[in-house]
Amino acid sequence: MEKIFKTLDEQISILQGKGLIIPDEEYAKEILLRENYFFLSGYRHLFLSENGRSFLPGTTFNELYSLFYFDRHIRNILFRNLLIIENNIKSIMAYHLSMKYGIREEQYLNPKNFVKDADRKRQVNDLLKKLKRQIRINGGQHQATQHYIEHYGYIPLWIVVKILSFGIVGEFYSILKAEDQRAVAEFFRAKAENLLIWLPILANYRNLCAHEDILYEHKAQRPIMDSHFHQQLEIPRVDGEYIYGKDDLFALIIILKRMLRADDFYLMMENLDYEINLLAGKLKTIKIDKVLDRMGFPTNYKEIVRL
Repeated sequence: MEKIFKTLDEQISILQGKGLIIPDEEYAKEILLRENYFFLSGYRHLFLSENGRSFLPGTTFNELYSLFYFDRHIRNILFRNLLIIENNIKSIMAYHLSMKYGIREEQYLNPKNFVKDADRKRQVNDLLKKLKRQIRINGGQHQATQHYIEHYGYIPLWIVVKILSFGIVGEFYSILKAEDQRAVAEFFRAKAENLLIWLPILANYRNLCAHEDILYEHKAQRPIMDSHFHQQLEIPRVDGEYIYGKDDLFALIIILKRMLRADDFYLMMENLDYEINLLAGKLKTIKIDKVLDRMGFPTNYKEIVRL
């Protein structure tokens, strides 16, 4: 069935028809116009009754908007810290590879520097072509890259990484030799096999935050490995699997715990905790524990700071 344009008044009527209480219709119309009915209604699920078609009795527009606004704020908090990690991983990789292989493109992008598996030869060649293409296309669009091209005739890797997406950097890491993967991972006191899982997850969340998609209930493409944090927080198991911190938002928190500097992580968790407490005071129909459960946060999530 083809979708039909709905006016603000019609959007209000649809929400009211599903049992949502809207005390101030003019205020609700302004929010719907600013934020988009489709995006805002994406936060309705926690407030729906068992039939999934109507809101829980007593649910107000303000509660729905509070969850939307909460998600925006935690998205901004996490985005800032994901950008820190993105810059860190780019800087560390550029430093290590430049020191080991050289600072010219033909040196650090030499196919001999990467995995030798015959079944991955095509992946290596395709990615190196992609990197060279990004350098050609984007090289002239940034002041730093332009400076190196004009004055030196090449762009060193520590400049190149600035124009590479986080996703490409993760792919780049995946084709490094095992010893180079280990050298980069050791900076974060992690194993290379962990970083291979974490980087695509970080890139996915980074892009989600940048495009203002729904964050709090987002699931990662794959679960992270069990860690001592799961054990120390006494996260419950079902059928031998931890129910929180595997492919949910708390899994991202665990990754950030491993990769951020301690003071950055502490500040991030303080900011997140503030937003969680603020939301808890605005919810009437549901409890904050329902939101935390959807986020994958155990009730003792704050303890991860001291672990």
